[in-house]
Amino acid sequence: MSSEAVSRIRKLSQHYAYTSIEMHEHIARKAGLSGTDQKYLGFFLTKGAMTAGELAEVTGLTTGAVTGLIDRFEKRKLVKRQFAKEDRRKVLVVPETDKIMKLLAPLYKSYRSRSEELIASFTEEELEIIEKYLQSSIGIMNETVNQIKNK
Repeated sequence: MSSEAVSRIRKLSQHYAYTSIEMHEHIARKAGLSGTDQKYLGFFLTKGAMTAGELAEVTGLTTGAVTGLIDRFEKRKLVKRQFAKEDRRKVLVVPETDKIMKLLAPLYKSYRSRSEELIASFTEEELEIIEKYLQSSIGIMNETVNQIKNK
């Protein structure tokens, strides 16, 4: 592959990332959240209940920032704190998934529908290539995060 093609794809990937940030920020504001808070809700939707320490590890936020984040979510009734059954010293932050989805799903409805139509327009072979690129990119980002964390 030519260096020109690599540059085109790299720039397109950056443009995709920036456009994604812009879209998510607008959706978050419409939901009454900051863009980063809205993305952190996604961790709860994906991972489920977590301790504050686990959330700090996943997000890279300080424990103080995580406490503020959880307080904001709890005030909006998007999460609740509860003691772990196996160890009452451990406090879990439990997502109120139905409330989160009720807040965000309508704002993503058009995007999700159009994205699914776009995905359906590709052949299986093309989808395998897209999937390989995305999985590999995620791997590179995770490796980069780990390198930064371990320095």
